[in-house]
Amino acid sequence: MGISERKEREREEMQQLILGAAHRLFLENGYDKTSIRAIADAIEYSPATIYLYFKDKNEIFFELHAKAFQALREAFTPVFNIRDPFAQLVELGHLYLQWAIENPGLYDLCFLMEAPMEALACREESWREGQSAFDLLRNVVGNCIEAGYFREHDLDTAALTIWSYIHGLVVIYLKKRMVVFEDQREEERMRESYTFFVKMIRNGL
Repeated sequence: MGISERKEREREEMQQLILGAAHRLFLENGYDKTSIRAIADAIEYSPATIYLYFKDKNEIFFELHAKAFQALREAFTPVFNIRDPFAQLVELGHLYLQWAIENPGLYDLCFLMEAPMEALACREESWREGQSAFDLLRNVVGNCIEAGYFREHDLDTAALTIWSYIHGLVVIYLKKRMVVFEDQREEERMRESYTFFVKMIRNGL
């Protein structure tokens, strides 16, 4: 390995170290209460080192945000092997639930964490992966409408309604609100709820 290759690898390793520490601190303390100094302390480097790799805390969050949505988008890959649009939609929901269960920290970063949303909205590249993930849902829902599966013909209304339900279900699960049922069947009950929802939209949306 040459000097330039080694330096590039070391740079990537340091970036990942910073991102990992920042993600952990964002989840533990919230975005506003996490400082560059706190991130530097977590990896036992000086704040000046952080600034060699990222302009500010916003840029660190932007990078984490984009990577999280990219991982979500990649988790949806299996739906491209399904031809029927409604079957695609059902599988998309299953994959969404599974990804949220397996990656609660990333889900929090994508959809729950309070962060500088105004700044994000002004930064087009930070939403590219998120927009791509939502566009996949919109395309599948649009194909369902064209195939006659849904009576609702407003694409955005249908897509938002479906996403809102499954997002709400995930939040109830991740925030441990299913304890109200007192039967310790949280994940199973979540999947049963999704199955019930699929039957509802198949028969009445």
